[in-house]
Amino acid sequence: MRTPTALGTGTGLLTDLYELTMAYGYWKSGLAEKEATFYLTFRKHPFKGGFTLACGLASVLDYLARLHFGHDDLEYLASLKGRDDRPLFERAFLDCLRDLKFRFDLDAVPEGTVVFPQEPLVRVQGPILQAQLIETALLHVLNFQSLIATKAARVCLAARGDPVIEFGLRRAQGGDGGVKASRAAFLGGCAGTSNVLAAKELGIPVLGTHAHSWVMSFASEAEAFAAYARALPANCLLLVDTYDSLAGVRHAVEVGRQLRTQGHDLAGIRLDSGDLAYLSLEARKILDAAGFRNSVIVGSNDLDEHIITSLKEQGAAINVWGVGTKLITAYDQPALGGVYKLSALREDGQWTPRIKLSEQAAKITTPGVLQVRRFRAANEFVGDAIFDLTRPAPEAFTIVDPLDPTRRKHFSVGTAGEDLLLPVMRQGKVVAEQPRLPDVRQRVQQQLAQFNPGVKRFTHPHEYPVGLELSLHELKTRLVLDARRGVDGVTR
Repeated sequence: MRTPTALGTGTGLLTDLYELTMAYGYWKSGLAEKEATFYLTFRKHPFKGGFTLACGLASVLDYLARLHFGHDDLEYLASLKGRDDRPLFERAFLDCLRDLKFRFDLDAVPEGTVVFPQEPLVRVQGPILQAQLIETALLHVLNFQSLIATKAARVCLAARGDPVIEFGLRRAQGGDGGVKASRAAFLGGCAGTSNVLAAKELGIPVLGTHAHSWVMSFASEAEAFAAYARALPANCLLLVDTYDSLAGVRHAVEVGRQLRTQGHDLAGIRLDSGDLAYLSLEARKILDAAGFRNSVIVGSNDLDEHIITSLKEQGAAINVWGVGTKLITAYDQPALGGVYKLSALREDGQWTPRIKLSEQAAKITTPGVLQVRRFRAANEFVGDAIFDLTRPAPEAFTIVDPLDPTRRKHFSVGTAGEDLLLPVMRQGKVVAEQPRLPDVRQRVQQQLAQFNPGVKRFTHPHEYPVGLELSLHELKTRLVLDARRGVDGVTR
C-alpha cells in the first residue's frame, strides 16, 4: 500500500474526477484552448459571523508552481475504465496532460484580507481546460485555511489582547492539515503553536508545558513539579489540575521558591479543567500572596471564542489561552463552502458573460470578469463594489445587494477606494512576491481595525455593505431573465 501523495508535490491527481472528465470533454470537442474566466467565492460567513479572512494563497501558489501529471499519475488514469469496460481516457489525451504547460493568469485577494460573501477571492483566466483542472485544489486549500484563520481571529478577538496559543495538532485532520492549520491560526492572530513541525517550517513561536502523565509518573505532585523544574528551570510552567487544582498551585509556589534560590522564577501555571473563572481567581490570589505576581495563568480545556468571552465577563484571571480542538477543527463549522464558477468566455476576441441559474438567489452566479473595489471614509472601510472589468467603471458607484435589489448604497465621485484582486500569476508563472508570514499576520490586525466594531460581533453582527455595481446588477438581471425565457418560454 503506497503512502498518499502530499499537496506539496503538485500532483495533478489532487482533484475530483469530474474535473478530468470535463477536461477530456473540452479536448475531444476542440475547446481546450478556449479562453475562460472563473472566480472563487463563498456564500455565507462561517460561525454565524460578520467577516471571513482570506488565507491559503501561499499554499495555492506553491502547489500551482509544481503542478504536473507525472508518469505514475498518467498510468493510473490509463487504468481507469468506463461502464463499457473500455479505457475512460484516450492515450492521446493523457499525452496532452503529460505535456501540459500551464498558461493561465491568476489574480487574488492578498492573504490576511477581510472578505465577504459573493466577492471573488480569486479570478482565473486562461484556456478552459487548464482553468477547470485547478478548481478542486484551489477550493481544497482556500476553504480550509480561510476557515481556520477566521476561527483564530474570532478567538483572539475574544481574548482581548491576551496571547492565544494554538494547541490543536493532536486533534487535527492529518499531519499536513495540522501544519496548514497552525499556519492559518498564526495568521489569524495566535501568538504561537505547540506544533513543532509547523514552528520549524514556518518560523512560528513554539510553546508548551507538560501533560498529566508527567505528574502521574511520580510518587507525588510536589516531586513531579520539582523534577520538572530541575529539567527546565528557565521554562517552568506547571499543569496544576491532575489531582486538586488549588493544592497544585500551592505546590507550584513551593517549586517557585526553590527556583528563585537558583536565579530563576516560576513562569506560571496551567489550568485545564474545572471552573476556570473561579480557579483562576483563587490561583491568582495564591500566586500574588506568595510574591509571584509575574507568573502567568494559562487556561485551556475545550475553549472557543464564546467560552473565552464568558470567562472574560466573569473576570477570570487568565493571562494566556491555550485553544486546541475547537480551533484546529473549526469545531462548530466544519467547512467554509467556497465555490468556483465560470463567469465569462472569450468569443471573437470579446469576453461574453456567462451565468448559472438557481431557485436560490444566493446560488445564481455573477457574470463577467470580476473585480472588487473596497471604499473607505477616513480610517474605516464602508463598503465593497463587485464590478466587471470589461465595462467602464463609473466615476460614482452605486452598489446593489445581490440578494435584495431594494438595498443599495451610493459612493460619490472621489470616494477613496482600492481594488482587492491583484496580479499573482501570469501565463502560469508567479509574478508577485509573497509577503512573510509575520507581515500577513500584521495585515490581519490592520484590516480588522478598519472595520466597524459591529462587523466583529459574535452575536447578530453588523452586515457590511457588499453589492454589485449598478450596471453589473442590470446585466445580471437581464441575463437571468433571458436564460429563464430560454428554459421554458416564460419570464418568472
